[in-house]
Amino acid sequence: MGMGTSNFVIRWINFLTMLLAIAVIIFGVWMSTHHDSCRRSLTFPVLGLAAFIFVMFIVTNNGSGHYVPGLRYKEYELQDFSSWFLKQLNNTQNWKRLKSCLVKSDDCNNLSKKYKTLNQYKSAKLTPIEAGCCRPPSECGYPAVSASYYDLSFHPISSNKDCKLYKNSQATKCYNCDSCKAGVAQFMKTEWRVVAIFNVILFVVLDSKRIKHIKQPIYRARELGSS
Repeated sequence: MGMGTSNFVIRWINFLTMLLAIAVIIFGVWMSTHHDSCRRSLTFPVLGLAAFIFVMFIVTNNGSGHYVPGLRYKEYELQDFSSWFLKQLNNTQNWKRLKSCLVKSDDCNNLSKKYKTLNQYKSAKLTPIEAGCCRPPSECGYPAVSASYYDLSFHPISSNKDCKLYKNSQATKCYNCDSCKAGVAQFMKTEWRVVAIFNVILFVVLDSKRIKHIKQPIYRARELGSS
């Protein structure tokens, strides 16, 4: 998938997410104006869900990444993400906790096991975290010796500070790099959108069952009253 196609898909996902939020808001307003007090009691949860979707749409709207010639995956830059992400990831305490988790995780530690040869590694489709935290940015120009080792004796061709922060040590890698923070931001963005969509589907299913359950005793009461 080329960059143009990928961006086109991302724009459509954003657009559909916004339409979904608008639809939920309309549904919430409809319930608030309905004469049934039971339906009106569901207004605030529905509007709250719509607000949640809108926030996810705004916060995760940026950071689509860019392709590098010869690679099958994208690289991400921290400044491409929303100010909210920047604030959270640049917070020293927040990043210290996240970094400790990354060091212990298998994302970087298992790369040499997943890709036993250099050709396998170069043709791999790395995840945002693997691309940003386990290796130096491509613009540094460091030659890859293996999936977990780069020739750092090569003079970096870029002034990007991440080039000097990267180390081959499993405990260091590029965990202090902005590229790593950007990879984490992209991972969070993807996960949060999945969670938001799942929450919408779950809410619609549960809400339809709840309304049906509420309507049954109301209809029974009306039938008894009419008899």
